[in-house]
Amino acid sequence: MDVEDYVMGEDSVVDTTEMNGTRSENTVDPSVLALQSRKERLPILGQGQKAHDSSRLSLPQGNLHDRFASGIAPNGNSDDSSTASSSDEMDMASPTPSIVQVRIPPGPTFPPLPYSSSKTGVVYDPRMRFHCEPEAIDRGPEDIHPEDPRRIYEIFQELQQAGLVPGDDELDGNNDSHHCWRIDARPAIRGEICLIHTQEHYNFIRGLSEKTEAELLVLGDEHDSIYFNHSTFACAKLAAGGAIEACRAVVRGDVRNAIAIIRPPGHHAEAEKPSGFCIFNNVPIAARVCQKDFPEKCRKVLILDWDVHHGNGIQHAFYEDPNVLYISLHVYKNANFYPNLRDADLNYCGEGPGVGRNVNIPWDDIGMGDAEYIYAFQQVVMPIATEFDPDLVIISAGFDAAEGDMLGGCHVSPTCYAHMTHMLMSLAKGKITVCLEGGYNLRSIARSALAVTRTLMLQPPDRLDENIGHPNQSCVRTIEHVKREQSKHWKCLYPKHLSKHDPSFFATQRLHHVIREWQSRKLGDEHQMTPLTIRRSTIADTFEHNVIATPQFMERHPLLVIFHDPPDFMNLSDVITGKSDLHNSWLSYIDWAIKSGFEVIDVNIPKVVTVQDDEVGYISDDSVEVRAGQTRELAGYLWENYIEPNESTQVFLMGVGHAYQGLLEMLSTYENCTDHDSVIQCIIGFISDSALASIKRTTDDNITQWYYNHSLVFVAPTHHVWDPNRKRKIRIKYGNLKRSNHTNLNEMLLEHQDEVQKYLLQKKSEFETLEVQTKLADTIQSGLKSPPLPSGANTPRLNCAETRQGSVSNSVKTPRGAPLGGPPLGFFTVSNNSPRSPRSPMKRTFGS
Repeated sequence: MDVEDYVMGEDSVVDTTEMNGTRSENTVDPSVLALQSRKERLPILGQGQKAHDSSRLSLPQGNLHDRFASGIAPNGNSDDSSTASSSDEMDMASPTPSIVQVRIPPGPTFPPLPYSSSKTGVVYDPRMRFHCEPEAIDRGPEDIHPEDPRRIYEIFQELQQAGLVPGDDELDGNNDSHHCWRIDARPAIRGEICLIHTQEHYNFIRGLSEKTEAELLVLGDEHDSIYFNHSTFACAKLAAGGAIEACRAVVRGDVRNAIAIIRPPGHHAEAEKPSGFCIFNNVPIAARVCQKDFPEKCRKVLILDWDVHHGNGIQHAFYEDPNVLYISLHVYKNANFYPNLRDADLNYCGEGPGVGRNVNIPWDDIGMGDAEYIYAFQQVVMPIATEFDPDLVIISAGFDAAEGDMLGGCHVSPTCYAHMTHMLMSLAKGKITVCLEGGYNLRSIARSALAVTRTLMLQPPDRLDENIGHPNQSCVRTIEHVKREQSKHWKCLYPKHLSKHDPSFFATQRLHHVIREWQSRKLGDEHQMTPLTIRRSTIADTFEHNVIATPQFMERHPLLVIFHDPPDFMNLSDVITGKSDLHNSWLSYIDWAIKSGFEVIDVNIPKVVTVQDDEVGYISDDSVEVRAGQTRELAGYLWENYIEPNESTQVFLMGVGHAYQGLLEMLSTYENCTDHDSVIQCIIGFISDSALASIKRTTDDNITQWYYNHSLVFVAPTHHVWDPNRKRKIRIKYGNLKRSNHTNLNEMLLEHQDEVQKYLLQKKSEFETLEVQTKLADTIQSGLKSPPLPSGANTPRLNCAETRQGSVSNSVKTPRGAPLGGPPLGFFTVSNNSPRSPRSPMKRTFGS
């Protein structure tokens, strides 16, 4: 029969043993031929061989029983696994009959608009649910493994209930122009899987069906966060094959885009081993197959991974490939979040020809939501992706960053997932495939997948919550570091990387050095503040230029010690002068303190305190831990050499940002800082996104109460300590906490300036009042003593040394630093002219 003479209708079915006409762009290529014909078209790959036109197989449409019979039995075995050892030919599915049914997807309903009038494809096969924990594992109903077979079922049911896809019993549902087009999943063959995985890994997974349940349990324990059963191999092949067929259909133009509801997930699977719930790495396999099958249509592939965990398997598969751009948004937490690998950090950008083709956006902590993800897309993802200009976009769509997922701990809404999908649809002429990865809250993943599918079907995303707010400071800091790191490889990103090979490099200075130099000059001109000498080899030389003090800080005055991070540069020009100002909120504290009778030590903690490598052009900020250690050591040095030995009447400590923790470490280390007669009166802190800390001292049970009574700590309203979902009460060990109305440290300093100044003046006034009372008591005590002889050899004489050292008769304790011995002794004599003689000692006239 000549196919070209047959008038095809929508979803037509023909009996054929030949290739299906000449329609290349808008038809499925039904390469389901006899085994001999398939061998000619699809050479089976041995280990180390390259793929060519790897797979054009599809399973015949039918009910569940028919599809099981076509290659996968309910027990998980297939002819691929049972007889593959005899020949490479046996890696194929079972021989097909000479006549098969071929389903042709409908073309565009309106040819002038082929994209918008085409359908969205969907892959789903219930057989993938056979991969589950072995029955030998005794778990209660509340202790089910997160990678639950119901995950794909819940998503598909959500799409069905929304009317977007037909069910298995609605074979004619594909005729509905408003339905997604069902794309059949089929098992990936060995040649396709080994484009990414080693032959040993493939053989290991294939051999699972022959293991006993006891052996499967042992193997699961030996691997990282994984379980196996007898159906694992068959389900993993279906997942990889489903991803392949979804991507191939999109590249060919049979559908405008597609979503593959598949499991087990794949992005943690390495070339040689499974891990993290993942068996075969579905997305890289599909990307490689499309590059091999369609070298002209699909050369450059963007893989966007928004799973809350880093896709280590995908990164390693393409780390040196210039034609695959991998972008991952994930929680990193300094490698303390799964998969706990350092190469999930932002400075891993690819190697060799693939340098710049790996973009990690590592969140410092959990809790990221819509504001942070949209900000990352706008600032990094879309600029880089647009410049890369891919031919195909594949989303590794893990929904474990969704609101309600306990493993992820983030708060991304279905609407946010829809907006991110909508932005990515502007790339690659809309050729985008969404492949399911993680996501373990059944309700969250169903709602999120529905929002994404509606967007793929050209339904505009809902509006984001009007209370979405601003991205938090941790997010903004991470994004700025990513932009700076990736600016070496992408023209669209600023600020630009400054290479040491650039002729202008050595003529430049870091902005925070320029700012600090300006501050020192300003404070020197206005208040005669000068740098203090820091002589300790273990403290970075940078600190030597960042510690300045008023000239009389060693004398008998109250002393304010301020530790702060470098200032923000406010790039807001004055409307009249056009000048840009520096945001130095704490400088107003210094001005006020000096005018109010305080001496000041100002300590600036630079963000770069070490030079890591002379060959690199950009030196990243030191970690919080490194800076905290430097701050702690510097604080201890200042205490030992400049604060404890001086004559200050009172010492007030003030820490802004991360520098605050260094002061707490100093108080923890030096026990005399918190003695009852210590000069340290209080510690004031301003905390935005840094962790709360306490004074740790195992030998002092009362240190917690001391810290609470002597502290005033202002905390940003977005800090997790104020989270209403916290189960634990706020403990006093974190000090006397005050909730601020602002999240920015500069704004917090300005907001609480009056309160802090009033607090300091009150402490200063209380001490001065006590000092006057003490002097008066000393004077009175001295006057009540027996009067000395008027003159003669027996009159005691006090020399200067005795006055400084104090005398036995004048040993009343005075405040620390006060002149010992009190005021000069007063003398009184009997007046001969007084009507009352002698005068009462209480009404004497004191000498000067």
